[in-house]
Amino acid sequence: MGADIRDIDTVRLNETEDAIEIIDQTLLPEKIEVLSLADQHDIWHAIHLLQVRGAPAIGITAGFALYLAAREIAGEMLCDSSGHVTKSRFFKKLTEAKEYLNSSRPTAVNLSWALNRVEAAAKDYCDSLKSCDIDSIKEMIDVMKNEAVEIYEEDIRVCKKIGEHALTLVNKGDGLITHCNAGKLATVRYGTATSVMYLGQEKGYDFKIYCDETRPLLQGARLTAFELAASGMDVTLLCDNMSASLMSTGKINAAFVGCDRVAANGDTANKIGTSMLALAAKRNNVPFYVCAPTSTIDMNTKSGKDIVIEQRGADEVTHMWYKHPVAPDGIKVYNPSFDVTDADLITGIITEKGIIKAPFEKGLKELFK
Repeated sequence: MGADIRDIDTVRLNETEDAIEIIDQTLLPEKIEVLSLADQHDIWHAIHLLQVRGAPAIGITAGFALYLAAREIAGEMLCDSSGHVTKSRFFKKLTEAKEYLNSSRPTAVNLSWALNRVEAAAKDYCDSLKSCDIDSIKEMIDVMKNEAVEIYEEDIRVCKKIGEHALTLVNKGDGLITHCNAGKLATVRYGTATSVMYLGQEKGYDFKIYCDETRPLLQGARLTAFELAASGMDVTLLCDNMSASLMSTGKINAAFVGCDRVAANGDTANKIGTSMLALAAKRNNVPFYVCAPTSTIDMNTKSGKDIVIEQRGADEVTHMWYKHPVAPDGIKVYNPSFDVTDADLITGIITEKGIIKAPFEKGLKELFK
């Protein structure tokens, strides 16, 4: 396509508002291709197969997806034999669509958060009406679209605020390390963990940035190194088992990572290997910061032990990036997509509302007062 990654939103609603456009992240960095998705099955597979990934981007996609599902449901109800539209029938089908979309990936809380938010907007509107006919259903679908668009616009504002708070924790010329991809490609534009880097670049901070490769899916190499280098930053790539060695040299002043879910006690779930980076940071006295929009904070999950960790297929480890298998045929494979970083390894959780430090349970509760 010859496109510039900097000019394309990771997720967006198309101009005619009848499909979601996403950057297909499974093709990066070799090819920048934008997919147009309208069918619910295609959207489910795009989330499950990591064509769109990153907690905020998944949430934005889910919000738009439920709006598209509502359009589809209303159309089907008008075309059936009865031609009869009722609130109960509509919401029964909408709940089915929501549950289907929510099954695509279990760990990132943004998925269910966005689906519930768009559904709640629809119910609130419908509850305000004396009757619910086809015209009011159409109006309600517009309400759902507006809520999904607000989630999209909110993400841009939230990520920028996270970056502004994070900048208060670093100095010009610092060495920063990040893990996996919590960048533009995991959100709409700035990213969460990378927002400090993008804003720092605008302000001339001249950071030295280090990206963990992040096996087995290599998001740090394929995505973070790609997007930051494309933006003109000083980026060094390393395998994710090399971070402790790098930190021991004194080149790293702070670690910034994203997260898919924050538990009420401050434990966080993020891409597999994050906990190892946190342990290395603790050993080397490097501050370790988790960048978390409040949408990723789940006060109903008491601790990291209660977070469901997604298990991925064996072929990601044994076959995916290789011409020939690199492991014995039929070997058993342990391949969790995420791990939990215990709260005592975290220096601070950076949200759009400010920086929370230990005791996290108290700080997180106050955040939602």
